[in-house]
Amino acid sequence: MSNAKAVSDATFQADVLDSEKTILVDFWAEWCGPCRAVAPILDQIADEHGDKIEIVKLNVDDNPQTAMKYQITSIPALKVYKGGEVVKTIIGAKPKAALEADLAAFI
Repeated sequence: MSNAKAVSDATFQADVLDSEKTILVDFWAEWCGPCRAVAPILDQIADEHGDKIEIVKLNVDDNPQTAMKYQITSIPALKVYKGGEVVKTIIGAKPKAALEADLAAFI
């Protein structure tokens, strides 16, 4: 299982939107194979770049309100939040190099 902090509908405002840090939210579900494949890659990125970006996870099955609010229709969906706004969206599992390239502005 991932080292990333789990957030929920109840904690999303405080943990993500009100944070002064840049936050990447991994929208995922237990049954999603690509989600499980990308989790260790996100852990590596968090270990290497944790001073610049915080990575958290939101289980879409357990937290449907937040998933619906951000129109999550396919997972894994990765959204980068800065100052309470979505500044980047990445859909689908990708290799580490591709994710790092997508996140280059933040890491």
